[in-house]
Amino acid sequence: MIEVVAKLGRGPVFLAGEVLECVITFTNPLSASSTSASSEMLAWASAQIHCQFHASENRVALPPSDGSKHDVQAENETVFVPNRGERGQCILSTPPKILFCDLRLDPGESKSYSYCETLPIDGPPSFRGQSVKYVYKLTIGCQRVNSPIKLLRVPFRVLVLHGLKDYQFPQDEAVAPSNPFLEEEEGSKKDSRLADLATELLMVATSRRSLHLYNISNTRGKVGTFCIFKTVYKIGEDVIGTFNFSEGDIPCLQYSVSLQTEESIQEEFQHRRGQPVSFSTHARHQEACLHTAQSSFSLPIPLSSTPGFTTNIVSLKWRLHFEFVTSGESAGTCLVHGSQSEAVTWTGVEQMEVDTFSWDLPIKVLPTNPILASYVSQFSSTNSITI
Repeated sequence: MIEVVAKLGRGPVFLAGEVLECVITFTNPLSASSTSASSEMLAWASAQIHCQFHASENRVALPPSDGSKHDVQAENETVFVPNRGERGQCILSTPPKILFCDLRLDPGESKSYSYCETLPIDGPPSFRGQSVKYVYKLTIGCQRVNSPIKLLRVPFRVLVLHGLKDYQFPQDEAVAPSNPFLEEEEGSKKDSRLADLATELLMVATSRRSLHLYNISNTRGKVGTFCIFKTVYKIGEDVIGTFNFSEGDIPCLQYSVSLQTEESIQEEFQHRRGQPVSFSTHARHQEACLHTAQSSFSLPIPLSSTPGFTTNIVSLKWRLHFEFVTSGESAGTCLVHGSQSEAVTWTGVEQMEVDTFSWDLPIKVLPTNPILASYVSQFSSTNSITI
């Protein structure tokens, strides 16, 4: 028996273009003093990253697959096929890397191997939507002599930041700041610069603030104004907005604001022409606001959510969806006067004519630091299998 443990040292979330590093440890758990202790042999082990794409048949019409490209080797259990048994189709994969050949482990002995691979920068982000799914995994295959291959799958999340792909790092390393007391490999230097560049781009894009004012009105007149200071955010940030109903002609009884994503299939891949767009609500605020001069809301963008993106099949956009309930009455309340010795009493009306209307405000949501996103990831940094 051999235990195989794969550990992602930095966490299970990465930016496209970063280097994924995984330490894979093979252990013969039996101690030398055990009566059944013996050396264990593995013929080889290999690792590869792949991205699986799965689409809902009721929503997405994919072109028929080419049946002539039948891979006979994929059915052979002695051939390393990382996506064997997975749903959907593999749309992206890195070249397989051999970790070792002919490994012998004595009782109680362990050996570790480091796997490093740059994540393709032009791939889609990790996404689990109502119509399509993009799932990334690192698959480690190992085999005993004359035995089927065993697969250990390590799922992880990929965030995509547009703009990194077109950035060219300076060729002259002498101009770049460096620490003379640290020895860094070229790959780790570039990976560190990529993360720093991504952080800088995100900070510049999301720190710009300017006042955006919107008039809220219906067919009867002005309801109020809405104010927001920015429309570009990172996942993990809060969307904050304020309402001013004091200048409105029409009383607003209640409002709600929903933070939503809009998942739409490109026209050529739609199952039926004109099919509706799928919406998902990530946060919602509702408030009764009759006789309220000002009101505000704060909606958190979940760190586990997917930033906006577009592929040849699907597009994901973010928006704020507003719903307002307004009154046809001038005040919406009435005064009841008692005798001179009694105080004036306010009471609400039993019935009221109302109007409802909605409004959508598009916003842009970008990725965040992958280390921060790792704290709330559903994936574990350590995965294991026994063979």
